[in-house]
Amino acid sequence: MKANRDVTKSPSFKNYSSSSATASRSLAQNRAVDTKCERLLRSTLWRMGLRFRKNVKNLPGKPDVVFVCQRIVIFCDGDFWHGRDWSRRSRKLKRGANSSYWLAKIKANIERDKVHNKHLRQLGWTVIRLWETDILADAERAAYYVCREVVRRSKQVGQ
Repeated sequence: MKANRDVTKSPSFKNYSSSSATASRSLAQNRAVDTKCERLLRSTLWRMGLRFRKNVKNLPGKPDVVFVCQRIVIFCDGDFWHGRDWSRRSRKLKRGANSSYWLAKIKANIERDKVHNKHLRQLGWTVIRLWETDILADAERAAYYVCREVVRRSKQVGQ
């Protein structure tokens, strides 16, 4: 199950800094795994009787939830970090502090997500990306969407 690691590197942000020391501390506290929306989705899926793996490191993008037998990966994407409503958000960021940093950072995240999606699909995986605010607003609905796909894929692979 080795994944193709020829992933486009995101730009280096070594010479950039966030707009303030307070912002830097805040950013450092952002979780990479086990975010509130991930925990909420996983607990809802578990209550529905679905079993999965979490944060599988040997797949492109380290998916948040993985259904191995059905070959489904799920990403719980943060609205800010993954560029939800990018045209509106980018206009807002252009007016803010340190705009070149934030625009480059989020654009790189968006492009990296596309590359991960492509590689996963080439490896035969179904990719589901859910937005953080959608999960937080209605975890049952998000889990039901995932459940339908798991059932559909289970029928395809004859389980």
